Amino acid sequence: MEIAEITEELLSLSDKSGHVADFSLSLNPTSSKMLGVKVPHLRNLAKKIAKDDYKKFLKENPLDNFEMEMLQAMVIGYAKDDVEQILAQAAAFIPKIHDWAVNDAFCQTFKIARNFPEKIWNFLMTYAESRNEFEVRVVAVMILSHFLNETYIERAISVLDSLYTGKTRSKNDFYYAKMGVAWAIAEAAAKSPEKCFAYMSSKENHLDNWTYNKAIQKMKESFRVSDEMKMRMEKLKR
Repeated sequence: MEIAEITEELLSLSDKSGHVADFSLSLNPTSSKMLGVKVPHLRNLAKKIAKDDYKKFLKENPLDNFEMEMLQAMVIGYAKDDVEQILAQAAAFIPKIHDWAVNDAFCQTFKIARNFPEKIWNFLMTYAESRNEFEVRVVAVMILSHFLNETYIERAISVLDSLYTGKTRSKNDFYYAKMGVAWAIAEAAAKSPEKCFAYMSSKENHLDNWTYNKAIQKMKESFRVSDEMKMRMEKLKR
């Protein structure tokens, strides 16, 4: 599909009232301008592009609005290709991420992680010491999306504990990185509650207080964390 054709389809799918874009922008203030296309429509279009000449699209995509950025994120995830080719596309895109929705769509759609977990893990670790807010969030959301399993849970918790989240700064600094880490820790409580509890109650826990307490809040909001575990975690609040 040509860029002009994709742009035309996006415009046809957009909400002409502007309500969808306005509401989405209120939830995602760091995003680019929005046309107001709903995510299911973007996913369907991304799948079509991924089956076509996906590299041509990724190269020519002007990334001039939120929807085009979302398509870039999703097409990389849906594309079928050699893992090294996919990782090259991911590496080119990650530094361009500047909002949580594109960030999370990229991570959650990155299904190749299921087939090559160790290779993807090693790739992810190249960002583990990043001081870029959304690169940190990529690590956190990739972990919660693909690595909270028996094989990786201990490594995953250790990495989440060590990620830079502006620990010496205000709670508003690195907000999206902090939220990503808190969300991932809450997911760990759902997937491996006792290991997560051991981490949260340990003196070796290095999370800043805001992120630590936000993780507990997210556990309390989760339907997949038991009431008993929620009560135990609540007692750990700082």
